[in-house]
Amino acid sequence: MQRGTEFSIMAGSIELMNSRLSGSEKALATIACDRLRGRPKPRMLIGGLGMGFTLRAALAELGLDASVIVAELVPAVVAWGRGPMAEIFGECLADPRVTIREEDVSGVIRAGRATFDAILLDVDNGPGGLTRKANDRLYDIAGLTLARAALRPGGMLAVWSSGADAQFTQRLRKTGFGVEEVRVRANGKRGGARHVIWIASNPEARPGGPTAGS
Repeated sequence: MQRGTEFSIMAGSIELMNSRLSGSEKALATIACDRLRGRPKPRMLIGGLGMGFTLRAALAELGLDASVIVAELVPAVVAWGRGPMAEIFGECLADPRVTIREEDVSGVIRAGRATFDAILLDVDNGPGGLTRKANDRLYDIAGLTLARAALRPGGMLAVWSSGADAQFTQRLRKTGFGVEEVRVRANGKRGGARHVIWIASNPEARPGGPTAGS
């Protein structure tokens, strides 16, 4: 939906994102990138293009040697970024570091093994299938195990949510992740609703032993 220069992406009557509220989506990227500093040629996977706020924030933080894959299931979202919302997206979709894949992020994760330094997930309203029931498989034990296997040792899984979920925190720990919950405002320093970002770290490989996720 559009009203003047303001855009909103809806699932029925539920607003999933609004162009005026981007603080927590940007924080998803900046928090992850801060923990990637010093890693050579970092490789990032972003699940969910949305309005491009996470992608733009990541590109602003990452160096020229980085690469970012964005998996977006809905082709219309990519088309909006190149069409009516192009001013919001800026040049991020044309950045040479970026590869856009119009597919379910779960398939990209499943195909990867010790591939990514960071996986950022913002494909729903949190760790559950609000907009699409199939999204649940990203956040159950099997999905989290696949995500951990797709990470390089010392890599991280970062998950955005509109609110807390103690059961999801427990599942992350059961899967072997180190877990940190970060509270962020929907509109950054200007306030707004409190959102949650989980930073789930994949332990470093032990010297002489197998890599994490093997």
